[in-house]
Order: sequence, then structure tokens, then C-alpha cells
Amino acid sequence: QVQLVESGGGLVQAGGSLRLSCAASGRSFSTNAMGWFRQAPGKEREFVAAISWNGGRTSYATSLKGRFFISRDNAKNTVYLQMNSLTPEDTAAYYCAMRRALYTTTNDLQYDAWGRGTQVTVSS
Repeated sequence: QVQLVESGGGLVQAGGSLRLSCAASGRSFSTNAMGWFRQAPGKEREFVAAISWNGGRTSYATSLKGRFFISRDNAKNTVYLQMNSLTPEDTAAYYCAMRRALYTTTNDLQYDAWGRGTQVTVSS
């Protein structure tokens, strides 16, 4: 059974940075694409970033390019999301997800394993 556990969320002031981590177990991490999604209160879940099995390909939500960076360490079965220049609009629960495929997609329906999320709150 796949388990994804996010960490690194918290309260940060606008302009600050956070790095989220997601540790995976229960499935071969190095042959699965990974993604980050977020959901703010009252809003639908939205794509944030994704990374292919070996880190060779990454994709980002257009509005987040240049501020958020996804990476992975297959030796540690962990995917990261570095978030910079945070604004109150980035406040949301952030979820990592695993896709049973080598390459990424922005479609959340194509990810079959999900973590429970970590809350990020950005104060103004």
C-alpha cells in the first residue's frame, strides 16, 4: 500500500519561503512521476507542479513559474517543493500525489495515490 506523507507546511509571512517534503513508501518511487497540488478553502484543487520519474522533466502551473520549484531525491524516496516569494494567495493545503507512470500530467485524476496534505498559511 502506497503511503505519502507531506511535511514542511506552516505559517509564513508574505515574501517568505517554505520547502515542502513528501516521503513515499510502499511502491517503487523511482519509476513513478510525482506531483504537487493545492486546495484553498472554497476552491477546487489545482495543479502546482510535477516531476518525471528521474527528474528530467518538470512542469508548473503557469502562474507559479519562477517562484515554485519541484525536485526529487530517488535515493530518499522524497519529492520536494521549494516555494519562494509567498503571497497570501498561496495559502492552501498542499498535497503530493504519485502517478503510476514515468511522466507527468497536470490532471489530478491521473494520480492514483495521495498524501493527507500539509497546510501552508501566508500572512500579509
